[in-house]
Amino acid sequence: MNIPFVDLKAGYLPLREEILRSVSGVLDTMHLYLGDNVQALEREFADYIGVRFAVGVGSGTDALFIALKAAGVQPGDEVITSPHTFFATAEAIVHAGAKPVFADINAEDFALAPDCIERAVTKKTKAVVPVHMYGQAADMDAILAVAQRYGLAVVEDACQAHGALYHDKKCGALGDAGCFSFYCTKNLGAYGEAGIITTDNPEIAGQARALRNHGHISKFEHASFGYNSRLDEMQAAILRVRLKRLDEYNAARRSRASLYTSLLKQAAVQTPAEKPGRRHVYHLYVIRSAERDRLMGFLNEQGIATGIHYRNPVHLQPACSPLGYARGSMPVTESACAEILSLPIYPELTDEHVTYVAATLNSFYSS
Repeated sequence: MNIPFVDLKAGYLPLREEILRSVSGVLDTMHLYLGDNVQALEREFADYIGVRFAVGVGSGTDALFIALKAAGVQPGDEVITSPHTFFATAEAIVHAGAKPVFADINAEDFALAPDCIERAVTKKTKAVVPVHMYGQAADMDAILAVAQRYGLAVVEDACQAHGALYHDKKCGALGDAGCFSFYCTKNLGAYGEAGIITTDNPEIAGQARALRNHGHISKFEHASFGYNSRLDEMQAAILRVRLKRLDEYNAARRSRASLYTSLLKQAAVQTPAEKPGRRHVYHLYVIRSAERDRLMGFLNEQGIATGIHYRNPVHLQPACSPLGYARGSMPVTESACAEILSLPIYPELTDEHVTYVAATLNSFYSS
């Protein structure tokens, strides 16, 4: 049996006719940017997350960068974030003119540890970017408490957490702004690049709308030097089709994750833990193994594709070397990066597939 890590075609085929009709409608009008579909998606996604405003942009990276700028981050500021994330989180901070400052993570949920955030605060700290890793919310009550004590903006990196809950609120509705990627493999994915910013703050929303479109505020007026990050109509049309099914997709992911966890109880691996008061949406199903690389090779030999998110922590990336972080400075993150392994998980994955993956993994430890 061959099991891909992700199967985009399996997710597309059931929606093919509806998606083609939506895209055809865009092409019939030839209104390709910031038109009816973008405006409708912004309303629909804001309603889904439970906020007043959503601002469509060109990518999740742009969402982070523009949200930070809109929240008041300026050159010379410091922004605290996680070293266990995709590189774009730190990249967005740099493009906003600020300095990334890293704080270590919790071993249980791979998210920023609030006590480590507090130790990283300086007089230059302007904001904190908690990352909701793998589909589970960070410890937002504690993070928000730290931010309030020091007057920091909170910009959520929710790029892996579409629909994830923290108590009764969705990720993206917890801080000053939330940022989502619609990269094709995400729980809600476009068929190209796209992203969105969510907020209850009208000033942040207004700034983000101007910044995404060259600082444009009226037909002939540009109030600031902005950027070209307009969400295009075809991606918005596709996302509207898929948004209607997001809860269904997330339920399927949770079902597959539950089966994995039940079948891997006897294996010498650490399975994901859903923290109290949180609803994990399993963008990724990440285990930990002291024999990660050998296990990965064994699974590959049996036709099972896996991934590592992420092998090299951000603070040790070559681009971050001027920041001065040495190996050993983020011990929890570095330990995780040596052991994490992502198993296949997507809505179209069958129980038979999950059972085969789990049985193969268990056989690695029993042989």
